[in-house]
Amino acid sequence: MAHLHPRTQLSRESIFAQMSRLAAQHGAINLGQGFPSNPPPDFLLEAARRAIGSVDQYTPPIGLPRLREAVAEDLGVSPEDVIITAGGTEALHALAEALYGPDDEVVMLEPYFDVYIPQARIAGAEPVMVPMQLTERWEVDLPALERAISVRTQAILLTNPYNPTGSVFSRAEAQRIVELARRHDLWIISDEVYDELYFGEPPVRFRELAPERVFTVGSAGKRLEATGWRIGWIVTPPGLAPQVAGMRQWSSFCSAAPLQAAVAEALPIARKEGFYQALRESYGRRKDLLEQGLRSLGLKTFSPAGTYFLTALLPGLEAQTLVREAKVAIIPGSAFYLHNPAPQGLFRLAFCKTSDEIEQALERLGHYLKQVTP
Repeated sequence: MAHLHPRTQLSRESIFAQMSRLAAQHGAINLGQGFPSNPPPDFLLEAARRAIGSVDQYTPPIGLPRLREAVAEDLGVSPEDVIITAGGTEALHALAEALYGPDDEVVMLEPYFDVYIPQARIAGAEPVMVPMQLTERWEVDLPALERAISVRTQAILLTNPYNPTGSVFSRAEAQRIVELARRHDLWIISDEVYDELYFGEPPVRFRELAPERVFTVGSAGKRLEATGWRIGWIVTPPGLAPQVAGMRQWSSFCSAAPLQAAVAEALPIARKEGFYQALRESYGRRKDLLEQGLRSLGLKTFSPAGTYFLTALLPGLEAQTLVREAKVAIIPGSAFYLHNPAPQGLFRLAFCKTSDEIEQALERLGHYLKQVTP
């Protein structure tokens, strides 16, 4: 009897989609999936309105030339090394298809973002997980990272700032990782979709330390609060963009043409008008609101240095119960672990929501904790 290929087992509903569905079903405040409550900036929306009706046909798989130029100008790279993708997820998928295959290994940190493992396995490779250490903050176990590398390793895949922990690699950590990659002749895939969302010093850009072996993934959706637009990019080492872009011909072929044109117009405006700085300040206030509120409830939090997520310990609670009974949706830490157990009671909470939503969520959590705490 005809049947689906076993790889479809890798494509079950993600925890993020599941929790958003349950939040809608139960009337819960959604601090789970990381999409902003605020609308995109007016300058982006106006650019899209101008583009619709004039930029409507296929673009090259490598991307609309003017958007490649805008990304290159913003990041200080060559347009020849920029590929435009249908969001960061497709960028990561294209790199998985281009960089590794059967019998290869990909070293990743744990906790990890959920798309990394199925994408590696769909390409035929095996993920090798290196747990991060958690004391008062999240730290990379660099000796363990080196021990995980074998003759089959093709790449180190990481994210900076780091989802789900909100941590940011120090320059010393980044340099050590680059040294490992050079010593073992590995690619580095640096998922930097939150590159403009940080609360201290700007994150180290791995490609600046090793431009010959680093692939950088970026996202207009995260930068411009338009996650549903699905406009992302890859910056490749010199000379490799055409081959990687060729992988896109067999998936989406190209991203939405008018939205590419709108982002091309918006990126320089965002930089010139200080949009990212204002966004960081706004997220910083909401981060503090959520973190201080959780601590006032007696919960332990781990302050993020970047992204719009923080991790906290809510021992004895379950995500499914919280969304039904407390009417608050958050993501359980177990969703970010493959082989190793998550720290007991670990959850990830998104603060890319309005202050009112965060305050309501805290009030609901406080009321629920009073009911269930002896």
